[in-house]
Amino acid sequence: MDIKELILKRARENIELHEKHINPPFAKVLRTIGFDKSWVRGRGAYLYDADGREYLDMLAGYGMFNVGRNHPTVKRVLEEFLAMDHASLVQMEAPVTSGLLAEELKRRVPAALDRVYFTNSGTEGTESAIKLARAATRRGRILYCHHAFHGLTNGSLSLNGEEFFRSGFEPLLPGCVPIPLNDLVALREELSRGDVAAFIVEPIQGKGVHVAEDDYLLAAAKLCKEHGALLILDEVQTGFGRTGHLFALEQSGVVPDVLVISKSLSGGFVPVGAVLTRREIHQKVFSSMERCVVHSSTFGQGALAMVAGLAALHVIDEEKLVENSRRMGDMLQAGLREIQSRFELLKEIRGRGLMIGIEFGRPRSFTLRMGWDLAHKVSSGLFGQAIVMPLLADHGILTQVSGHGVDVVKLIPPLVIQEKDVMRFLEAFESVIERAHHFPGPIWEVTSRLAKHVLLR
Repeated sequence: MDIKELILKRARENIELHEKHINPPFAKVLRTIGFDKSWVRGRGAYLYDADGREYLDMLAGYGMFNVGRNHPTVKRVLEEFLAMDHASLVQMEAPVTSGLLAEELKRRVPAALDRVYFTNSGTEGTESAIKLARAATRRGRILYCHHAFHGLTNGSLSLNGEEFFRSGFEPLLPGCVPIPLNDLVALREELSRGDVAAFIVEPIQGKGVHVAEDDYLLAAAKLCKEHGALLILDEVQTGFGRTGHLFALEQSGVVPDVLVISKSLSGGFVPVGAVLTRREIHQKVFSSMERCVVHSSTFGQGALAMVAGLAALHVIDEEKLVENSRRMGDMLQAGLREIQSRFELLKEIRGRGLMIGIEFGRPRSFTLRMGWDLAHKVSSGLFGQAIVMPLLADHGILTQVSGHGVDVVKLIPPLVIQEKDVMRFLEAFESVIERAHHFPGPIWEVTSRLAKHVLLR
């Protein structure tokens, strides 16, 4: 089998194949918004399509490629490991690779988090955290925040703050209650009922890029302890340097009872995640020899994932990617705020490090306000998509709208981006936002075209 020949020969059939075999509506969406590309190569912060065009990746696979795409060090380590013909997933074993990765992870988190459970994804980490919390507290209810996103499997979906994702899948887990982010009164009220197992929160929410205040996280941890509940910190997207710290918890100094991590742990090569928790919580689940495998996952300690994790951590340290995230993030946010000062459609720039939300708002001038209102009568998410589309088509920059029906574009590029990449984005974004301030104009034509698709649907 010549896999290279097969992929290159049929690379341009990707949309057609998905339309026939996988997800026809998604294929239609890609065509509609101009994202129907055939990606053939990725390196660092760049993507290349079948026509050889270079794109700046400001999406990083939803934050999976913190070390950049196809990092040569991680790639080399995996190739060397494959050549060993190592005995992976024997199952009745204690793999050295997972032991080594657990040791490295523990070196990088608060000492209280001294037990590691490996998963295959962030949502599996959330499911594990739910089980840990219920077993440790003998309670059932889980609190989460409005706009939260912790995954899409059944338990994780029960903690999803967006009705769009939940609709059609009810009934979900009972007793899961949403509260506003940064609202300690609402948190205290729910905890005081005495039946809450845990409160799960993202330091920065992936949907909308809403930031949890440092004082809030510390106070939330204290309230949870006072009421016998656990604090679960979801750092699936904020972890491994994304916010300018290795983990966002360092910013506030909070020490959670459970920490969920995933995405960029393997450098984007192999699905992997981990849940770190306190010893006394871990012992409530794995309480005896008989119950030592009461919670497990077939692929949870796969050697390829473990080795990729070791290599990715090495790259983050050696290339000082945490520091680069902080430096490039400061530069990018400063540039965006300067642009914001000149354009009325820009409402707020928020985030930390290289996790940044650009929120658009209803303009003051009459003509722009008329276009804005017309677009939002059809669908609240059209305007952000009309910004994302020309960034890709005209400037070769891949971004995303940060959630369903929100006027926020999210930037989560690989942490390897340099000053020239920041300047390239800022120049492109200013060009697109300047065009958006002309009504009627090309951006509003895109908005109108998208609106027609929504109405036809």
